Amino acid sequence: MKSKLLSSGLVYSTDSGRMCPDCRQPVAACQCKAAAPRPVGDGLVRVSRETKGRAGKGVTLVKGLALDDAALNALGKQLKTACGSGGTVKDGVIEVQGDHCARVMALLQAQGHKAKRAGG
Repeated sequence: MKSKLLSSGLVYSTDSGRMCPDCRQPVAACQCKAAAPRPVGDGLVRVSRETKGRAGKGVTLVKGLALDDAALNALGKQLKTACGSGGTVKDGVIEVQGDHCARVMALLQAQGHKAKRAGG
């Protein structure tokens, strides 16, 4: 019975929510994703605007921050609050809804980060 459960490819459980397909643990307690470190950047924080895959809606992306997950979430919350919009933090990238590149760059530079405008 147990071997059949392991090969079933469980994706969601009502007990613990989303499951990792690799280690079959809840996403919050995933062992395989936590072990993979983020790539180390060159010390520059790149701020760009992107509409790709978002039905023409623009978002401001902040990449290259050398922060842990908790600090990245806190900074994301500060940026979203300062811009007055929503957003998320995914895979080490902060996404702020709307075109707020200038405001985000000013806030990052005020906090001591080397921010650079990337893209058009």
